[in-house]
Order: sequence, then C-alpha cells, then structure tokens
Amino acid sequence: MSVWKTRASGEERARAAGLALDKRGRGEPVVQLHGLTSSRARDETLRLDLTAGRNGLRVLRYDAFGHGLSAGSTSPADYEWDTLADDLLALLDAEFPGRRVHGVGQSMGTATLLTAAVRDPSRFASLSLGIPPTAWDTRAAQAADYEDSAVFVERSGRSAFAESRRDLPLPPAAEPDRPHMLPDVREEWLPAAFRGAAASDLPAREEIAALRIPTLVLAWTEDASHPESSARELHRLVSGSRIYVASRPEPVREWPAMISKHIECAAAAAIAGEGADGALPGGIPGDS
Repeated sequence: MSVWKTRASGEERARAAGLALDKRGRGEPVVQLHGLTSSRARDETLRLDLTAGRNGLRVLRYDAFGHGLSAGSTSPADYEWDTLADDLLALLDAEFPGRRVHGVGQSMGTATLLTAAVRDPSRFASLSLGIPPTAWDTRAAQAADYEDSAVFVERSGRSAFAESRRDLPLPPAAEPDRPHMLPDVREEWLPAAFRGAAASDLPAREEIAALRIPTLVLAWTEDASHPESSARELHRLVSGSRIYVASRPEPVREWPAMISKHIECAAAAAIAGEGADGALPGGIPGDS
C-alpha cells in the first residue's frame, strides 16, 4: 500500500478539524460531498444521499465549510473550489491516512473532487461525479446569477431568498414531491458562499483529460445550473469514463446502486492490476 505524507498546512488542518462529519458502514473507503447550500442532512431529506443503503462501503460524509453544522466565515475566498479541495485533502489525511479513497460528489462536491483529483490523482481510487455544475464557457452566466443571489440575501435575507425560488421549475428527474427547503448555510455566511462559487471554475480541460481514474458521470436534463453539456464534456475528457443521463426520477433512484457497482468494479480492477480505465460492465440502469 502506498503511503502519502501529510501535505496539509496547519491552517488547512485546522479548517478540516472544524468540519462536521460522520462515518458509516464497513468496506471500501469512500468520501461523499454535497452541493452548494446543501449538507448531509439536506441531501437526505431531498433523497440525494448517493451512498444510502449500500453495503461494503466505509463512507465518510461531511458538511463543507460554512454548510450544515460546520464552521464558516464571511470571506468568499473560504468557499472557492480550490480552498474546498484543500479541506478535502486535509480531511482525507486525517480520516483515511495512507489510503486511496473513492470520491462521490454532486454539483459543488463534484467540482471539489475534480479540483482535488487534478492536484493529487494518486489519492483517489475512483470518482463518481453527480450533476456536474456549469464550467468553462457556461460559468460566467452562473457566476452572475450567484452574485445576484448574494446581493438578494444581503438585502432581504435567507428566507426571502428561498421563497423567491419556490416556484422555479425542477428538473424532470428530480423527485416531484421533494420539500422546499432553506439553504443550509447561515444567513450571515450565505453571500460569501455564493461569491466563492462565483469566483470558481473547474480545472482546465487538459488537466482533467490527464486523469487516469475510473470515473462515472451522472447527470440529469433541463437544469441550467447543472447542464448536461458539462457532464458530456467531462465524459469526453476522461478516458474510459461512463455517463448516464436521467430524464425521469426512477433512474436517479438507482444512482446509489450504480455508484456502489462502480466502486466495486474499480476496487476489483485495482486488485487484479487491470489498470484504471474506468470500464463498467453492461446492464447498469440509466437513460443513456
């Protein structure tokens, strides 16, 4: 087994120590990351806990900086994807020292995983990338929306912001009866979280194309914040990756099983020395 030296600075370790987390299950080491304004608890309520009910996994879940029960700040730089990747790598040093882990994320969590994987690809045994966010050519418009959101919260508050979003259409693959929820970020931190996201983008295409990590991409349709184009571009860039695009809720309910199978196959390939091309067997449910 390879052993990594602890790279995290004292400041990064201190930030990681302020992250609320839990571990569940036994088996392959997994780290699971949520999206912007969400948390472990919020994902459970929205039925987006991507490793829920799966056996054979030792899952580390945590609330990102400023989210859920974790510590936060009013500095936008603390919420940029590069900084969140620092947190992730420091947390892995503390919780899974000397071990490669399977990364599972969605939206901001997907962005954090990719940023960390480009920086230290040897740290990851596989990647499962849920609903990738806007990136590259589509990022500027999303950044402008985040700045508008930050200003709205500063002027009118978190509850009013959430209410203003109540009637926005859901992607057709989202659960139609899911509850309307407040952002799981404290009101005084929420503008900074939006501005940190606005200042962020995925790593350069050529950096992502250099990754040789078994990768599964999970997307859904008709979501401007998580466009299918981002998912398909990641699939194009990462050699051997698989992609599934859902247009109905039923395939999304299969995502935890698909992720579990992806991890199982990646772990088996690593043991057998078959490389890291990310190939998966056929017969996994999905729309495409």
